[in-house]
Amino acid sequence: MDLRLISRVLFLRAAWRQRDRWDAARIIEHQGHALQELRRAAYAGSEFYRRHHAGLQDAPLHRLPPLTKADLMEHFDEAVTTPDLRLADLEAHLRSLTEHGGDPGLPWQGRWWAAATAGTTGRRGTFVWSRSEWGTVLASYARANDWAGISAGITKPLKMALVSSRVPTHQSAVVGASLRSGLVPTLRLDVTAPMKENVAALNRFQPRILVGYASALKPLAAEQSAGRLHISPQGVMSASEVLSPHTASELETAWGTAPFDVYAATETAGIASPCTYRNRHVYEDLLIIEPVDQDGNPVPAGTTGAKLLVTVLFSRTLPLIRYEMSDSVRLGGRGCPCGRSFRLMGDIEGRLEDILHLPGMTGTVAVHPIVFHHVLDQAALAGWQVIQEPGKLRVFLAGLTPGNSQEAIRAGINTALTDAGVIETSVDVRMVDQLERTALGKAPFVRALKTKP
Repeated sequence: MDLRLISRVLFLRAAWRQRDRWDAARIIEHQGHALQELRRAAYAGSEFYRRHHAGLQDAPLHRLPPLTKADLMEHFDEAVTTPDLRLADLEAHLRSLTEHGGDPGLPWQGRWWAAATAGTTGRRGTFVWSRSEWGTVLASYARANDWAGISAGITKPLKMALVSSRVPTHQSAVVGASLRSGLVPTLRLDVTAPMKENVAALNRFQPRILVGYASALKPLAAEQSAGRLHISPQGVMSASEVLSPHTASELETAWGTAPFDVYAATETAGIASPCTYRNRHVYEDLLIIEPVDQDGNPVPAGTTGAKLLVTVLFSRTLPLIRYEMSDSVRLGGRGCPCGRSFRLMGDIEGRLEDILHLPGMTGTVAVHPIVFHHVLDQAALAGWQVIQEPGKLRVFLAGLTPGNSQEAIRAGINTALTDAGVIETSVDVRMVDQLERTALGKAPFVRALKTKP
């Protein structure tokens, strides 16, 4: 346990509670000042940003060019503001953790915490944080508990069970290892482990809070409803995957409380989380988010963007200014019975890569994952996947709910696709014991056909 790190997290959580009372004007004022400080640090320490924003260093944020992950990784050594940090060295450190083991919660070289994305939406990304920044990352995840009304402290430890990836380079593993202490006793479970093992571990541990991917929580809810899992978490947090309304309903039925749908990413840490009224608020004091259309133009409030540009206001070691994420997000207004003025965020409709492009009568038809959710959410017992292959779709079902059959599901999908304007696409429905998972243990609902760059 890193006492300095834990102390910083506790300090930030206490300080941020004051921000819960900020009005909209105070939030916007803070963002302006924090953005100015971020840009000043980036231009002073990063050759990449001096070049990337050449001639625009005094321009407003919306005029700055977006930053893709591929571009950031290609110029990583110039983008960081610490000259002795090199991408090759960081990747060697992460490779060593994977191959030889070690505690991912311990800082590399005593100074840095690092994590990597899986690369499922393109090139693998490697990210690094200083002690101060990592403390903010941890506090941003802890904020989700605070806003959900789940208290913790010296006299009331927060027993947390995390069902996700045990890959030591994944941020959830680094966060779990960093927070492990008497204040936050943590059970980390591998989502790919046999269900019986995870159920037994949870029954022994009895967590106050259960955190996991939606695809990991759904089968656990089935185990609870079947009487094999016996836990009574104060809160259930779904993160890192789209939580469909049907899955949310199953979780609420299993544990008697609606889940909290937390939005976060490796690059940004926490982005938004629900209050006790289940209204999801953006962490506007920590970042600026801009939903934009496919061409990068801003979309009006209440409209779902094709992608998201994120500026991480506390990033200094590796500044992130208008960093592009392939998430489809809808922003709302302000105002909530909880009293917070932070903007509301509506549905997170998945990533662009989840949208299938299939043949239609008049060309290519874009089919959103919601088409499959409508058919499969209530049919699959422990989850489902749709994987696109040339000329066909493979549909994998982990169990069937009573009254459903493979043939009925195939017919339902064909009807839904026809209604969406799709032609000449065969559907192969198969039963599986386990869903396919990425290197980080996620089970994407819909996986589009990979195209060569």
